[in-house]
Amino acid sequence: MGKKSITVIGLGFVGLPLSLSFALKRHKVIGLDVNEILVKDLNQGRTSCLEQYQGRPAQDILCAALENGIFKATTSYKEAAEESDAYIITVGIPVQDQTPSFDFLNSAITDLGRVLKPGDLVLVRSTVVPGTTEEKIIPLLEKESGLTAGTDFLVGYASERIAEGKAFDEFENMPTVVGGINKESAEKSAALLRLISKAEIYIASDIKVVETAKVFENVSRDVNIALANQFAQFCQSLGIDTLETFQIANTHKRVNLLMPGPGVGGYCLPNAYYYLRPKHVEMGIEMPLLSTARKINDEVPPRIVGKVAEMLSQQGKSIKGSVVAVLGLAMKDYSNDDRISPAHSVCQGLVEAGAEVRAYDPVVDTSAGYAVETLRDAVTGADALVVLAKQRVFEDVDLGAVKGAMGENPVLVDAKHLFSREEAEGLGFKVFTI
Repeated sequence: MGKKSITVIGLGFVGLPLSLSFALKRHKVIGLDVNEILVKDLNQGRTSCLEQYQGRPAQDILCAALENGIFKATTSYKEAAEESDAYIITVGIPVQDQTPSFDFLNSAITDLGRVLKPGDLVLVRSTVVPGTTEEKIIPLLEKESGLTAGTDFLVGYASERIAEGKAFDEFENMPTVVGGINKESAEKSAALLRLISKAEIYIASDIKVVETAKVFENVSRDVNIALANQFAQFCQSLGIDTLETFQIANTHKRVNLLMPGPGVGGYCLPNAYYYLRPKHVEMGIEMPLLSTARKINDEVPPRIVGKVAEMLSQQGKSIKGSVVAVLGLAMKDYSNDDRISPAHSVCQGLVEAGAEVRAYDPVVDTSAGYAVETLRDAVTGADALVVLAKQRVFEDVDLGAVKGAMGENPVLVDAKHLFSREEAEGLGFKVFTI
């Protein structure tokens, strides 16, 4: 891609590790974000990113890249355009009231279009409603730049496939699929990604193929988790151990049941169906399995609240006025991301039921009123302990000491199988596991 810098637009859970992946390979990169505080922190070597590359924390990689002059962050599209001829867009499309909102993406595309130059490459890596690149992004770029896509500038789309916690490894080793507005766009997009990827890069026939495949990937996981959550409910009603039952089923070589949990969280999976829905509604196609799966997963947090209330009642207590300690607010295990986290849905449901909720997660930065600073703050005098996400520090928790700090006849609802059921019951907990 020459000696010019690569600009990554959006410095969140995808954009920052993507930027630092280029820096690790000694390619100059500019990280662009509208968040002035974030940009200032990054330029001073501060980040809350928990990703690691071969044991090196993201903060160390960031500091080295700053010191070597191969990374900088900015809020200025004009500054980026003076040094770049390739842009990678990672700005997300949030879902509001089950409807995708394009506001943030449109704003980024508008600003980029105003500085776009002949010969530039724009590579979209955001998860989008199928058709977005050609129907929304390209027309907006052309309008703002006065240039013609495919002739004056190139446009590609590459699906982002990383899992949080594995970003550096998967940018390097996960197979990637690319589509372009024309052959040159696709080939230049693939060449850009080969700067950091060791894995196969497939070029698809159409941008919409790649956009759609990406949404299918996420929706399929949502459906598979819904299946696991329904099976878990069956096991609980039958009075058999869910984890053991799933492990037995998975001994079949063609079966791979996912593990159930407190719901589905994060930015990707809960939103995936709503990226697909506008198109299937527009085309008049019914997709009841997908909408049902989404409904099943949304129903898990209130079911956990109901189970807490039921178990407290069995101990002669009402959920109203009871103290409920919660471990884990992240959207998944070992993450500091609590966007669309089912743990928050559970906590909010408990609060609405009249419980005093004290939630402890040392790696999640949240302003939630029920969040507390220490494990002791959470469990002292608590009537119930609810585990909703694992963190490394939880693995060393002394359950006996926790039991000693709690109130009489405590209950344990363990949605993540963090603790041994046998140990918990031996200590005197009334136990429920998902």
